[in-house]
Parts: sequence; structure tokens; C-alpha cells
Amino acid sequence: MAVVAIRIKIMPESLDVSLPDLQEKIREKVSKSGAMNVSFSEENVAFGLKALIIQLAWPEEKDTNSLETDLSEMEGVSSAQIIDYRRAFG
Repeated sequence: MAVVAIRIKIMPESLDVSLPDLQEKIREKVSKSGAMNVSFSEENVAFGLKALIIQLAWPEEKDTNSLETDLSEMEGVSSAQIIDYRRAFG
């Protein structure tokens, strides 16, 4: 079974969205979906707005479109976009 390394950029709806709370909700959602080694970083966008960058290991045979859609439909999320997809090993 091959594993891919994925980076996803999450844009919050506004400055009022708590990024630590959003991280916990995202971690719970992706872990239930099969993600492993989930980590987060923040990226400055503009005027104090920060994007969350999620890095995770994902089974290659699982669909990433549903992952991206599920994340973009979460409360507090404006958009979710896969910005990097690489075969990790396998």
C-alpha cells in the first residue's frame, strides 16, 4: 500500500475564526477519514489573515476529492485546496 504526502491550504472565513479550534476540528475529521501524521502550520496572507497549511500522510488508493470537499464545507472554512501531492513511499 502506497502512501502520499499531501499539503492542503485552508482559508478561514474571517479573522474572527479561531485557528487553534479549527485545527482540532480538522485533525479529528481527517484522522477519522484515514489520515496519518497530521501537522499544521500557518501562512500569513494579508491584513492579519492567516491560512492553515495541513500536512498529512494519506493512503494513495483513497479519493482526495472527498477530503478536499469535506474540509471546504466545515464551519469557519472559506476554502480548502490541495497545494501539494507527492508519493511518500511504497
